[in-house]
Amino acid sequence: MPVTGTAPQPAPSAPPTPEAPTPGATARDRHDDTGRHARRFGLPVATALVMGNIIGGGIFLLPASVAPYGTVSLVAFGVLTVGAIALALVFGRLAERDPRTGGPYVYAREAFGDFAGFLAAWSYWITTWVSNAALAVAAVGYLDVLIPVNGHRWTACLAALALQWLPALANFAGTRYVGAVQLVSTVLKFVPLLLVAVGGLFFFDPAKLGAFNATGHSPVGAVSASAALLLFSYLGVESAAVSAGEVRNARRNVGRATVIGTAGAALVYLLGTLSVFGTVPHDRLVRSAAPFSDAVDAMFGGTWGGWAVALAALVSMTGCLNGWTLLSAQTPYAAARDGLFPAAFARRRRGVPTVGVGVTVALASLLTVYNYVSGSAKVFEVLVLVTTFTATVPYLLATAAQVFHLAAGRREAVDRARLVRDAVVTAVAAAFSIWLVAGAGYTAVYQGVLFLFAGIIVYAVLAGRRRGGADRRDGGRA
Repeated sequence: MPVTGTAPQPAPSAPPTPEAPTPGATARDRHDDTGRHARRFGLPVATALVMGNIIGGGIFLLPASVAPYGTVSLVAFGVLTVGAIALALVFGRLAERDPRTGGPYVYAREAFGDFAGFLAAWSYWITTWVSNAALAVAAVGYLDVLIPVNGHRWTACLAALALQWLPALANFAGTRYVGAVQLVSTVLKFVPLLLVAVGGLFFFDPAKLGAFNATGHSPVGAVSASAALLLFSYLGVESAAVSAGEVRNARRNVGRATVIGTAGAALVYLLGTLSVFGTVPHDRLVRSAAPFSDAVDAMFGGTWGGWAVALAALVSMTGCLNGWTLLSAQTPYAAARDGLFPAAFARRRRGVPTVGVGVTVALASLLTVYNYVSGSAKVFEVLVLVTTFTATVPYLLATAAQVFHLAAGRREAVDRARLVRDAVVTAVAAAFSIWLVAGAGYTAVYQGVLFLFAGIIVYAVLAGRRRGGADRRDGGRA
């Protein structure tokens, strides 16, 4: 293993199939994993997983967040979309080569060895369970519009816990139900979003747009400043790749779902933001706490927009939690199969790594309770900020894996007829990934590195136990 000075293991000529049973699994485990509740995703559900995980609740606040920069923020959105689609194409190419569950973890480990793979899995796992807690707490704010729950701390806490455990129960029921919930929630949340994104164009008034560049700085500086707020709008682009083992015809469908889902999310982002810019006066938009509600009210009159948007946001966040709960267990599952996470994470039932789901939702729940017990969101917000860095580590490692394959010129990894196109796409994806790290800020990078260092200790323990077990087996044979 690289941590002890050995070179990364060469790529296997034929990676294990995603359906291969977990080493050491019992016959009952294997039977449970292939029951009628375990169903592999087709292209529509895989695409919904990508779109649903990219578009959470942030879309409902984005127009107001970027309004102070002016319509130049739409240019920043366009630039980021190019980078996100390039990253989606890279994931698609890597999944063609190795369509196993785990996504960036699998790609990093295959290219650079166990240690890089562990860092990808560890950082992605931290991102998922901290983000799930943040999503649930944020969703309570939207729930409060419909059912008053924020008036009492423990009522709000119980609501946040319920919003985490309901998607977890869907996951425990099997991939069949995960896919159904994801597809339905994606459709339901896109109805109001498309209503504003498309319907708003018919009420569009250019006079309400405000200045193109409202920052007083250069256009390039304004694009960079607004991009810092938008950089993380595309987190989730890896969703289909992480769940590749549950996708039918993964070599083809993972790439297609990733690109279609990312492009669809980008279209909703751009049209939605443009429509809100053109229906809500700029001076009002910069102070708005519910820009989509204000847009609906401006389009149709009345004050029912707040209820409608709150309901849409709640559905959006619940669907997002459903998808992220599955992803939070998939990467540890893949790492556990390789001995890089505790073996319990490799247990699956009905197509879902149930131990991973349980541990992840338990950690997210503890963080949620701590948030409400402390009475201050400061520590919680710091942890959430850290995830903006930890989420980019797997992206960088996956992109680096594609760079490795291109530079090595390995025939099984690179289609030479598409070499130039792949090189350009990978360069754009690498720049996008580095931009994500830079956008996280110094504090997030510093604290995120501390989380990675804690992971190194965990890796050292697991690697030592593996080495000790191997030595004992060798000694027994001798």
